[in-house]
Amino acid sequence: MKRIILKHEKKAFLCLILVFVFLFSFVLPKVFSTHYVSLKNISLFVPSYISTPEPVKGIYMTSWTASSKKLRDVLVKLVDDTELNTIVIDIKDYSGKIIFPINNPTLKSFGSEEIRVKDLQSFLEMLHRKGIYVIGRIAVFQDAYFVKYRPDLAVKTKTGETVWKDRKGISWIDPSSREYWNYIILLAKEARRVGFDEINFDYIRFPSDGDMKNIFYPFSSTTPKHLVMKSFFKYLQNELRNPDVSIGEPTNTSVLKISADLFGMVTTAQDDMGIGQILEDAFPYFDYIMPMVYPSHYPPAFEGFKDPEAHPYETVYSALGDAIKRANLASTTPNKLRPWLQDFGLKMTYGSAEVRAQIKATNDVGLSSWILWSPSNRYTATALIKEQ
Repeated sequence: MKRIILKHEKKAFLCLILVFVFLFSFVLPKVFSTHYVSLKNISLFVPSYISTPEPVKGIYMTSWTASSKKLRDVLVKLVDDTELNTIVIDIKDYSGKIIFPINNPTLKSFGSEEIRVKDLQSFLEMLHRKGIYVIGRIAVFQDAYFVKYRPDLAVKTKTGETVWKDRKGISWIDPSSREYWNYIILLAKEARRVGFDEINFDYIRFPSDGDMKNIFYPFSSTTPKHLVMKSFFKYLQNELRNPDVSIGEPTNTSVLKISADLFGMVTTAQDDMGIGQILEDAFPYFDYIMPMVYPSHYPPAFEGFKDPEAHPYETVYSALGDAIKRANLASTTPNKLRPWLQDFGLKMTYGSAEVRAQIKATNDVGLSSWILWSPSNRYTATALIKEQ
């Protein structure tokens, strides 16, 4: 009797093994195929990227807001309830810290990881399930951490020994540093890997304020600033259009989109304003150009207004109108233009009327995409059209 029982136990055990092998090999990969691929019995996460909405209507979220489920849920609900369809999240801000867990060993070796958003990958997946487009923002040459890590790459004072700082006390990397360019490329690729649909590059310029008479660029001293920035723009495009940045077959969702934040005055200025930004230099290298046409940041007498901040419609309309003219002259589609609009006030309070006036001005010049900036991440819900 024991022999019979033992014989059947062996058969049962063998059957269980066969069932397990069948499930592992054929069933489970199909069940998890949305987000995982099987490679030599290892499951690899594959984000569910989504296409760029047309038009893009978005808001900005700091990494600190993204780190708090309570705070970020408020903004996600705002997107759910209104015309919004896009969220921009900080990947690296002025501090230089990378806010999510890094897998790439080379990138990790720089020590810039500060995990503020532990569940970033699952958060992005949740946003994608809701149909929300997600853009990762990188503050590029403003980088306090990397200056400490590699002070030899930093913008210096004229003595060439002391690190220079702007009026806010923030230090900068010399924009001509090719080593740093490669670091930014690694970061952009890593951000793509975790699930960002688009990478947005901010502070892609030379410093604009502080003791500008006591500033020295170790790598940029003999090259015109606008040529430095144009070379950087081209480098970004070349490196981020490589096949290893895309996932799966080449489709509109697998190709990484990149965008550039530029000074609002870049749409009207004829020179590089001392910061290296010329609108025409950026057009060929980015999918989207995002001028920061905040009325509060225009000088007195712009378009004849004593205080442009008090005239949000006219200021934005004029700035974007000039940008469209220049895009047409450069044989570039004006649809590349996607302005940052302000949902904050400096000298006055901005409410529903002021925010909506900027959106109307954007639409009236023939553009449809825009993203609202609020440093506090508090947005004027009454300025947004309710979802039907």
